[in-house]
Amino acid sequence: MKRSGAADLVLMGGSIPSWLFDRMTKLSLPVVEAIILDYGHKGLLSRLSDPFWFQSFGAVIGMDWNSSGVTTAVMSALKKVVNPNSRQLGIYICGGKGKDSLQTPNQLIEVGNKTGLDGDYLARCSKLSAKVDNTAVQDGFQIYMHNFIVSREGDWSVIQQGMQPNTSMARRYHWNSGSFSSFVEEPHTAICGENQGEILNLVDKNATITQSGILAIAKENPTKILAEIPHMKLPTHYGVKETDVDLKRLGSILWLAQENQTQKFEDLLLLNGLGPRTLQSLTLVSEVIHGTPSRFKDPARFSFAHGGKGGRPFPVPTKVYDETIETLKLSVEKAKIGESDKLQAIQKLTKLAQRAEKEFEPNGNFEELIEKENRESHLYGGRSIHGFSEPPKNND
Repeated sequence: MKRSGAADLVLMGGSIPSWLFDRMTKLSLPVVEAIILDYGHKGLLSRLSDPFWFQSFGAVIGMDWNSSGVTTAVMSALKKVVNPNSRQLGIYICGGKGKDSLQTPNQLIEVGNKTGLDGDYLARCSKLSAKVDNTAVQDGFQIYMHNFIVSREGDWSVIQQGMQPNTSMARRYHWNSGSFSSFVEEPHTAICGENQGEILNLVDKNATITQSGILAIAKENPTKILAEIPHMKLPTHYGVKETDVDLKRLGSILWLAQENQTQKFEDLLLLNGLGPRTLQSLTLVSEVIHGTPSRFKDPARFSFAHGGKGGRPFPVPTKVYDETIETLKLSVEKAKIGESDKLQAIQKLTKLAQRAEKEFEPNGNFEELIEKENRESHLYGGRSIHGFSEPPKNND
C-alpha cells in the first residue's frame, strides 16, 4: 500500500471538543481491530504511511478534511485507545507532540523490554527519522510532532509533522519500514506539504555523491528539487466544495444507502435495522478499512460520514456516529469469537458501492446535498463547536 506524494496542510486553529474526541477514540479502536483482523499489523502500518488514507481516516472521524489538525486528531485518538490494548493488538504507539516527542526513544526501549524487540535499534530509527526530516531535508519546516508506531514483529511506521514559522502551512512526513532500506537514500513513503521549489534534500537517491562529499568536507553545494514527488494538493479553503469530491463515488454510496435499495441485496440483510443515514456513514467507514490506495484520492468524500467539528460540510450527526460505533464494535467483537458474518456484511458495503459506481451517473446538485444534510442535521443529533443543530425555522 506504498504511496509517495505530497499534500498541502492548512493550519486551522481550535481544539477538539470532548464530546467529539470521545467518539473519535471509540470509532478508532474497532477500525484498527478490523484492519488487523483482515490485513494484519503490516496492513495497518502501510495504511498509516499512506498520506491519502491518513487524511481520509481523519475526515471519517469528524475532523476538517484538509486541516493539519488531522495529524494531531488521528494520532491522539489512536494512542489513547491502542496503547491500553497494546498486548492484545500487538501495536505500540510512542511519541507525540512537543515535549512528548522527545520521550519517543525511551518509550521504544520500554517497548523492547516488554516484547523482546531491540529497543535500542528502534530508538535509533526514531532519532534518525527525525534527524533526516529536520536536517537532511532542509525545507524550512521544523519538526514539532513525532510518532513512532511499532508492531510486535518489529515492523514500524513514523508519522511526524513540521511547521514553517512564517506561514500558515504544515508538512507531514510518512515512513514505513516495509518500504525502506536506508536512512540516507529516499526513506520516505511520502512527504506531505506545499511544493516550494528548490530545497536541500540530502537523502535523495541522487545525493550519494553529495553525502560522501560532505563527509569529506567537500566544497560542492548540493541541491535537489523535490518536484519529482507526486503532489497531493489540498485546498486552503474552509469546508468542502464540489471540486473536492468524486461525485460518482459519493453518489453511488448515497444511492446504496437508500432504504429501498438496501433491501435488494441479500448481503446486507444482516444490517437490517440500520437507517439509510447510518448506512451512508458505515459504508464510508467500511471503505476506510477495506479500500485500496486509489480509493483515497478525494479525502473530502469521507467527511460525508460524520461531518466536521466546525460544521463543515455539516455538523457531526452524533446519533448516527454512535450507531456506527456500536455496529462496528459489536461486529468486531463477534468476529473475534468466530462469528464474522456481520463484519463480512460491513466489508461488502464498500464492494457493493464500488460495483454500483461502475454504472452510476451523478445527477444531483452538490449544494442541494449539503443543504439537505444541514436541514436534517437536528434529526441526527447534529452538533458542532457552535452548539447543537436547530430545526429549520420554517419546519412544521
